[in-house]
Amino acid sequence: MADEALRRDIGYERGATALLLVDMQRIWVEPGGAHDDYHRHLAGTVVPNQQRLLESARRAGVEVLHTLIRSLTRDGRDRSLDHKLSAIHVAPDDPAGDIIDPLAPRGDEIMLPKTSSGVFNSTNIDFVLRNLGVKFLVVAGIVTDQCVDMAVRDAADRGYYVTCVHDACATYTAARHEAALRAFGGYCWTTDTATVAARFAALAP
Repeated sequence: MADEALRRDIGYERGATALLLVDMQRIWVEPGGAHDDYHRHLAGTVVPNQQRLLESARRAGVEVLHTLIRSLTRDGRDRSLDHKLSAIHVAPDDPAGDIIDPLAPRGDEIMLPKTSSGVFNSTNIDFVLRNLGVKFLVVAGIVTDQCVDMAVRDAADRGYYVTCVHDACATYTAARHEAALRAFGGYCWTTDTATVAARFAALAP
């Protein structure tokens, strides 16, 4: 018989669970003329699902963290080599880099600016999560096959129980999204918004 504690879908624990929203910034979310289907999917499905997750987490006292791609310097000299090669630069005072209004952080929710695809590589998130006592990390955001993928894999390698909320994530095509979920599915429990929201609700005091 399998050890219950080694199942990826074991129940969340009050005071040990966090929701991580990845890169839900104006620059990536708001329509810009390309990837029309992607932006429609974000507006019609992904953002509403993340709002549901956020509200459920906040009511239950689940920790909420937001990552955002944002340089520490105006000229981006602190960026990772990959971001320099890819011409990815969001200045610290650029409003296009802000989290979109429907998902804007409240109170003292933690925001982690990063200059690499992997939040565990260019922020102190691991240190922060351990200080918070987090064991269960729920991940949603964009894009599935890049920054979300790396958050899931890196968190799993560092010993967190990871959940990926598949209908609260997106990338530029449905095929890429599904391929990514298959590729990193061995590192997490993959489930939907309704299931996670219900689990958060069960943690409410």
